[in-house]
Amino acid sequence: MARTIPEGTLVVVADGGSARVFTNVGSAQQLTLKQEGELRLQDISETGISGQGPAGAVPKDMSIAQLNEATFAKQVAEQLNEDALNNRYAHLLLVADPTTLGRIRPLLHKETQARLLGDIAKDLANAPLADIQRSLAG
Repeated sequence: MARTIPEGTLVVVADGGSARVFTNVGSAQQLTLKQEGELRLQDISETGISGQGPAGAVPKDMSIAQLNEATFAKQVAEQLNEDALNNRYAHLLLVADPTTLGRIRPLLHKETQARLLGDIAKDLANAPLADIQRSLAG
């Protein structure tokens, strides 16, 4: 069954180190994504991104890469929350690999959750635009 993605829907396609942000500039019947921007994992260090850490408790055996991925997921969630609270989008579709999606979901504000049309546990972060559109339209 094809999902309905209204015009203007914010589509975020993320993995542990990057997120591509799209808007559906087509109609609900004909998905047409336009890339608006890209978020990248930045300032990776021993202490995490820009001295930040992920949300919640950090397991002692977590690698630097895992720590940074969790911190990036927190930053993506914070940006989505800020944009929802400032009414910058009406609808949101979140696409991420299962691990990243699992890190973002619990951090979403109730206002963000209210705008969330759905989430898809699939790694499309490095996929060509045509593949992303085909995957979402189906």
